[in-house]
Amino acid sequence: MASALSSLLPSFSALSFSSNLSPNPQTLSISKPRLPRDALFRRSSSSPSATVASSTSLAATAGAASISTVPDFEGLSLEKYVKLRLPGGIAAQKLIGTGRRKCAIARVVLQEGTGKFVINYRHAKEYLQDNPLWLQYIRTPLVTLGYEANYDVFVKAHGGGLSGQAQAISLGIARALLKVSENHRVPLRKEGLLTRDSRVVERKKVGLKKARKAPQYSKR
Repeated sequence: MASALSSLLPSFSALSFSSNLSPNPQTLSISKPRLPRDALFRRSSSSPSATVASSTSLAATAGAASISTVPDFEGLSLEKYVKLRLPGGIAAQKLIGTGRRKCAIARVVLQEGTGKFVINYRHAKEYLQDNPLWLQYIRTPLVTLGYEANYDVFVKAHGGGLSGQAQAISLGIARALLKVSENHRVPLRKEGLLTRDSRVVERKKVGLKKARKAPQYSKR
């Protein structure tokens, strides 16, 4: 028995722990897994600076697109110009007025501008045959309020003659100016520009040559 114990002593001495332990115990080092390059690229692109840069580039692209979509009125026909100025047609506009005279009906639209007059896709001077009286009719409402260079006038007129259409346009412009401000009523009413002229051609009578002209009377 004693001999067995003596034979085991060297093995125990070999298994004895050293008393000189290191003061700083070793710590486990956990290595982070490496991400693939495409994942790193996605993470870097989602950073605030990258987001700001991307939003700036998008804004610049949108601004360039909006600038390119601004209609260029130069070189366009007058009909296309009017359609671009009046999207949705005359009925979709805000400053609109309807004037009538004899058999003529005029629908008028006012827009801020420099004083252009367009009647049935033609310039006013051309349409009214450069007649000074008819041109004065259509300018009187704007001149009365001092707006001759502040608004562009677009007109759709039909029926009657040019004289009746010119007076119908005058009434339509005056009515459209009331939608700009109700304070315009007094000066326009003072000039008689808001009064509908109801006079029309008198009908022909039976037995007469015209409305009142009779054939020459012969006693014998």
